[in-house]
Amino acid sequence: MTPLAIPAFLLQLSIWDMVSRSKPLPMTVLAILLLFSIASWAMIFSRWMVFSRARTANARFLRAFRRSATLDAMASAVEQYRPCPLATVFEFGYEEVARQIKNNGTVGNKVALERTLQLGMSEELAKLERHMNWLATTATVTPFIGLFGTVWGIIDAFQGLGMAGSASLRAVAPGISEALIATAMGLAAAIPAAIFYNYYGHVIREIGARMEDFGLEFLNTSERSLGG
Repeated sequence: MTPLAIPAFLLQLSIWDMVSRSKPLPMTVLAILLLFSIASWAMIFSRWMVFSRARTANARFLRAFRRSATLDAMASAVEQYRPCPLATVFEFGYEEVARQIKNNGTVGNKVALERTLQLGMSEELAKLERHMNWLATTATVTPFIGLFGTVWGIIDAFQGLGMAGSASLRAVAPGISEALIATAMGLAAAIPAAIFYNYYGHVIREIGARMEDFGLEFLNTSERSLGG
């Protein structure tokens, strides 16, 4: 084979040709990476919609809360603002306020109210963080799965080289191609998962901060409206 014929041989092989010629183990590695990537993108789009709805609903609810004359008036309209993390925090706080008024005639236990608001925040944060561990797992694990495919492809390439009995590129090219494809797919699955995991982490912290601020605002409103 002349030096000029080597690139021509490689150019004739499409990525699909390389994948279709893969042996069972490399094919299994590629299938696993593909499943990780599909599931990861599904989680990315799902969380994107959840966070977008939460931000929009929070803004609407906060405007209505600040315009509301009393906590009772806001409580009667809270169902209009689903899904809304702030609405859940409000419900936790309002139920505690109603419980204390029923038992004592006033909101005398501010610590209990603060703890109840914190429970509402924790519940909403748990909902927002749902499935985030899948993105973290994808970002962490898929490069190593791709690396495994790379190592296996290199081993296969050297075996082909030994069977050919000469340093022929035709003998080692399939194994090297499989190795490179596994590496590329591992990175293709890991990079978006890592980017969106970090970005969504920032979004969750931002929504958490909004809930903390709203908790303080709820406490102030309850004290003013009830004369606590």
